[in-house]
Amino acid sequence: MSAAQTAAGSPWRTLVWLDGAVLDAAQARVGALDHGLTVGDGVFETCKLLDGQVFALSRHLRRLASSASVLGLICPEPDAVRAAVADLLAAADPLPLGRLRITVTGGNGPLGSDRGEAAPTVIVALSPATPWPAEIHVVSVPWPRNERSAVAGAKTTSYAENVVALQRAHEVGAHEALLPNTAGMLCEGTGSNVVLDLDGVLVTPPLSSGCLPGITRELFLEWAVADGLVVVERDIPMVELARAEDALLTSSTRNVQQVRTVDGRTIPGTKRGRQAVELFERHAATTSDP
Repeated sequence: MSAAQTAAGSPWRTLVWLDGAVLDAAQARVGALDHGLTVGDGVFETCKLLDGQVFALSRHLRRLASSASVLGLICPEPDAVRAAVADLLAAADPLPLGRLRITVTGGNGPLGSDRGEAAPTVIVALSPATPWPAEIHVVSVPWPRNERSAVAGAKTTSYAENVVALQRAHEVGAHEALLPNTAGMLCEGTGSNVVLDLDGVLVTPPLSSGCLPGITRELFLEWAVADGLVVVERDIPMVELARAEDALLTSSTRNVQQVRTVDGRTIPGTKRGRQAVELFERHAATTSDP
């Protein structure tokens, strides 16, 4: 049975919580002048839903508040978001694997960068998800992240750069695009953090590179310490992609995932990379809200 079907075999509906009501996605409406639409003034979180449980919701809510603070947005209280999530899950049909998105925008505002007086718009959406393929291919793209940006490290709704980069990856048959920062260092993927195996050590770009402080990245680093698996945070020149013995992507929908090819080069894979995948899966299986 696909993730887009219920236990009865009928198509699964994407549901949206908006203004206290749970609606079909086709019925949910926000204002045409919502600042999230007109200028990308918003923040969001994407969580994995597994067998009806939202994974790492507490950490996602903390990051949502942190991103909102960077933008100067009023963020709803965590308990209010949890209540909205609970309402949505209660209304949903059984879903073995899903994607939950929490979005907060500046609300209705003027046609410009100035924010209006309206209350923030809060949207919680739930849709089915499908597992990632067994073999993942990634490519590097030339467009840099600005690690000195005013919103570096915040998960904002301004994702046009990601759309362009990911489209480039898809055009060459890849699943993800890897971006440098302005210093020519590896930063992140469009929706993932990156770990490489270089010279017998797992390394990942530091947050100072401008990468998003990923929830899966955060948990992986914590659990690696607990298991004695060495992972070093350091700047990684983009040219080092060409000699990595293993490459891993981390994200809420992927967990920790080994990559098959980088820029067309087959990655041999290492024991350390396989250990990284295994330790995350093992720790994640013990709790839904680590």
